[in-house]
Amino acid sequence: MKNIVIAAGYATRLGELTKNFPKPLLKIGEKSILGRMLDDIDRIPEIDEHVIVTNHKFAHIFEEWKQKEGRWQKPITIVDDGTETNDTRLGAVCDLLLAINGGSQIVNGISVNRKSIDDDLLVVAADNLLFFSFSEFVKFAQEKQTSCIMCHKQPSIEKLQRTGVVELDAEMKVLGMEEKPQQPKSHWAVPPFYIYLKKDLELVRHSVENGCGKDAPGNLAHYMVENTTMHAWPMSAGRFDIGSLDTYYEAIEKYGKNNA
Repeated sequence: MKNIVIAAGYATRLGELTKNFPKPLLKIGEKSILGRMLDDIDRIPEIDEHVIVTNHKFAHIFEEWKQKEGRWQKPITIVDDGTETNDTRLGAVCDLLLAINGGSQIVNGISVNRKSIDDDLLVVAADNLLFFSFSEFVKFAQEKQTSCIMCHKQPSIEKLQRTGVVELDAEMKVLGMEEKPQQPKSHWAVPPFYIYLKKDLELVRHSVENGCGKDAPGNLAHYMVENTTMHAWPMSAGRFDIGSLDTYYEAIEKYGKNNA
């Protein structure tokens, strides 16, 4: 299983803080947001590589970070999507396709070929602090033998109207998914964490050409729900989404002293 980290955004809501620096590498205490996430994922036996997709503006910063940190057992590959501004970004779904379809890439000034990925995928957004282990999610997918999404109970209708919402049966099979519904059909919200099994990769590869939206990772989840069987794992604990300056400084205040 490959861990695909979508980290090609420009975090415009964080202003000057991320004008020339990637949000996933901002520090919460002594560790970066992404570093904390990899500390957990790297321990999962099924994971054999971390593939981090970023943009051209920040690719060299991720390469430097990779060389400096070097504490993880599984290899890390940095994929440069070639964009340099928020206006020209590819979108999360196209960045995922870039990661799994291989092709040429410039590394340290040298053109190298990346092999296409033909494996199970764990796909994660890189701007969350998590209070559970992804190993639970991987185990759930193995038990269900389907591609999977995460979900959590969200009591606020207003917040449900700004995210993906799923309907589930008693076995946690996904019956339907809506993006930002004005009238949510459940209180199950979907965070940006997914498992796509190898058997569904052809659906993933052809998703955009078949009408899947490009921008948000939830677009692909929505597309997959309509085209294959999926289950949803209810998060066993919470998460902290770092989406603005206020939430970043709140995370430092609450969790900056905890580097576990």
